Amino acid sequence: MLTFLQIRDYAIIDALDLDVCEGFTCITGETGAGKSILVGALGLLSGDRADTGAIRTGAERAELSAGFELPEDSPALAWLRDNDLDEDGSCLLRRTMASNGRSRAWINGIAVTLQQLAELGDLLIEIHGQNEHLRLARAEEQFRLLDSSGAHAQELQDVHRCCETWRTLAAEREALLAEKPLDAGEQDLLQYQVRELENEALSADEFSQLESEHRMLARGGELLEELEAAARTLDAEPSGAARTLHRAADRLGPHGALDRDIAAAAALLREAAINCDEALGSVQAALGRLDLSPDRLSDLERKLGVQHDLARKHRVQPEQLHQVLEDLRGRLERAGSLEQRLDSLERDLELALDAYREAAAALHARRTERAAELSEAVTALMPQLGMEGGSFSVQVRLDGELQAAPRGSDRVELLVSANAGIPPGPLRKVASGGELSRISLAIKVASRTAAAATQVFDEVDAGIGGETAHAVGALIRSLAAGGQALCVTHLAQVAVFADQQVRVAKSKEDPGTRVRTDVLEDQERVDEIARMLGGRLSAQSRAHASELLAATSRQH
Repeated sequence: MLTFLQIRDYAIIDALDLDVCEGFTCITGETGAGKSILVGALGLLSGDRADTGAIRTGAERAELSAGFELPEDSPALAWLRDNDLDEDGSCLLRRTMASNGRSRAWINGIAVTLQQLAELGDLLIEIHGQNEHLRLARAEEQFRLLDSSGAHAQELQDVHRCCETWRTLAAEREALLAEKPLDAGEQDLLQYQVRELENEALSADEFSQLESEHRMLARGGELLEELEAAARTLDAEPSGAARTLHRAADRLGPHGALDRDIAAAAALLREAAINCDEALGSVQAALGRLDLSPDRLSDLERKLGVQHDLARKHRVQPEQLHQVLEDLRGRLERAGSLEQRLDSLERDLELALDAYREAAAALHARRTERAAELSEAVTALMPQLGMEGGSFSVQVRLDGELQAAPRGSDRVELLVSANAGIPPGPLRKVASGGELSRISLAIKVASRTAAAATQVFDEVDAGIGGETAHAVGALIRSLAAGGQALCVTHLAQVAVFADQQVRVAKSKEDPGTRVRTDVLEDQERVDEIARMLGGRLSAQSRAHASELLAATSRQH
């Protein structure tokens, strides 16, 4: 739920702070006062593209912020947690647009991409009107309308499972088809390469040990000299390091009881002497292993040369030769059974496709039932929304030519006729902006589903009045029950149904125009409704406004 909106230097607004409550909030004001600017700001905060024209004249940058409270079961909260952006169930969006064209966005104080902002925005705000947030034209939204009721969740799971089985088998088949069958010559060559590697190739550890020994032997004379020098330093008689340290420790040891520092020195000398003894043992062991035989060096060079020759032949590093061997063995094994495995895969694929088509047909049947229910319910609401004689239809067609897909093999199209005698056509081609908003409202009410917790209606009252406007207001309030809806409206018949009414006003101030918002209470609201009814405030218009407000209050 949206809790506040803050705007700085956006469009004609220099500074604006608006607190929003749950339920139905209507935004009213004179034409051109800036009501739709609020909707535009929400659009930018939910990922819409912006340009430098959005920045108030004379300002360096525009800054927008909005806060949301999210219930524990909110999809938006789940998204925040999945993306490590959660902050105790709250959500703060912030976006800046600079005059140099740079735009930046933050979620809960952490910088994010515009794509991330749009993903979260889809779960927070749904704007209905002539803008990019109109979801009805999207295939994803059309399927969601049919599937979100949960009435055929099992059928959806069955289709997804069958699709994954088919795709796994198809991917294996493609991989096998990419491996051409081996002719006799190719098979003989592979068998020769396998035998050669089995006889000559060393493992990565064996190769590493061989290289280490070769480096040691290559520097054998120098290494022998250094090892012998180290041994003499440690064990020479009488001044070798180990012997000298032992003698010093023996002399100090009897006096340790007299002074703790003497005791500590004796202990350290004894430890150093022991370390020297161990070092001497290691040096002598290395001397014992050192083989300076020219034959051994020659043998190592031959073995290493073989490994490097094999590596060049197979275009890998010597340490990777064993992996090459495994790959060649696998290629030979697959070649021997390629045709058999392909035949088996073809049979499995056919069975998997039959299972998928059966599941897709079952899902299609349930979707068709849901489509009929939704079509009837929306059509029944259209006369109340100023579209007498209109019709709405969700067409679901099973397309057997479609490849297996996780959401099934259905094609969905929304058809609408907003007026009697006009044949239905694709919704986005035949409906005006105002009609789209009202049809979207009818769908929301009929299906009682919403992709986002906050519904925003712009131009929902275009071309209507009287009882139709009254019905629109009642439907929006119904939709907002337990959630939140915002509506920009010029009609008093819509505004009187709101739980909160916000008036947007524009005034000329030095050095420019200023826009302000006021949450109306009691008499202020009566006066605003009266203005919307007749333009002039009078005792009669105020009485009419009070009557309308009282009547809708009784309907609550």
